[in-house]
Amino acid sequence: MRFDLQLTDFIGIWQISREIEDRISRQAAQFTGQVTFTEDKDQLIYHETGRLKLLNTPPMTSERRYFWRQSDAGIAVFFDDDRPFHTFDLATATSDHWCDPDQYNVEYGFASWPVWTAVWTVKGPRKDYTMRSSYVRK
Repeated sequence: MRFDLQLTDFIGIWQISREIEDRISRQAAQFTGQVTFTEDKDQLIYHETGRLKLLNTPPMTSERRYFWRQSDAGIAVFFDDDRPFHTFDLATATSDHWCDPDQYNVEYGFASWPVWTAVWTVKGPRKDYTMRSSYVRK
């Protein structure tokens, strides 16, 4: 685990690859693209763009954006409409998010910095999937 990481260490361009394992549909999906962390006042803007490939469908463009901010508890992540998403500290690197009726749990991995990972496990009445993302600095 990297305890000396700071929010500003994420600034830059990252290559992302993601595997999504859906246990309900018994299908897998792949996402490849780029993440850019840019400074904007007291936060970083996480901007992800890429191509999502689901089984038996043409690839589609996908994009998302979050705000990452330093907080007393570590790093606070917000949706792009400024609603709180989750907070994690770089030592334990785990967090969760309840989005009724679904539970989202994340574990970040920084042991191989500057390669890092985020593994989300999502469970709910109509959801049961794991999303594994790997980030490599470009």
